[in-house]
Amino acid sequence: MEEDQSQNDVKHPPGFGEDLKEVRLGRKLTQEHVATGTGFSRTYVSKVESGSVFPSDKFASKCDLVFGTHGMFERLRRRIVESDHPSWFAPVVQMEREATRILDFSATLVMGLLQTEDYARAIFRSANPRASEEVIEAKVAARLRRREVFEREDPPELWVLITESCLRCQVGSADIMKAQIGHLITCTDSPYINMQVLPLSAGAPNGAMESFTLLTFDNAPTRLYSDGPAGGSVYESPQVVRSNVSSYDRLRAHALSLNASLDFMEKLLKEPNS
Repeated sequence: MEEDQSQNDVKHPPGFGEDLKEVRLGRKLTQEHVATGTGFSRTYVSKVESGSVFPSDKFASKCDLVFGTHGMFERLRRRIVESDHPSWFAPVVQMEREATRILDFSATLVMGLLQTEDYARAIFRSANPRASEEVIEAKVAARLRRREVFEREDPPELWVLITESCLRCQVGSADIMKAQIGHLITCTDSPYINMQVLPLSAGAPNGAMESFTLLTFDNAPTRLYSDGPAGGSVYESPQVVRSNVSSYDRLRAHALSLNASLDFMEKLLKEPNS
């Protein structure tokens, strides 16, 4: 039986689990039947139904096969994922799931796909000081779920350029930053993740030095996502995309090599205030 270890037992919106249980009972099936049909454990099925685990893409598609629901559970899961994010960012989450290559430039904060739970929580708490704990935890859980793209059979190649100032900007506490940098170092063990540090000594090779992400696909044009003060935007204009590809190339040329970047982050961890 397959067991999804990608999620912590964080309470998630009950929609998927409630619908799964309703369909299962309507067909007079047990959780064991669903487990056998999907290839997941009965414990996993139980946790999905209770809302303590959010279902993986694979589990949703297997449920559609078991119940003959023609993509209903996949569509339900997609709607829940999209509702977890601002309307302007939901398309980016979908694009991450379909991209073959993701090129990211992180100027001020570590990109969402590589954030630790505590780092993400500190960001959301700072941006939403009056929000309830439930709201903050829902935002954190949604951000962590974006990591699922690396659990695909063919995960995208992720190339990250991250500024030294981003690594030195204390988010939350010194311990949170230490854990975040340690997580970035661990991420470089993946054959799908490359990371380069743009040191302060490189100056500003990209002028404004604003964060942006380029996403490439097998059967669709490359798209650009860029942050803004009122939310991010997705651009498809070939001219705009080409301009940012050139900017990314210039930034990469000024960044440390892959090995030197890893050495830089390891040394940063050893600094007294890291």
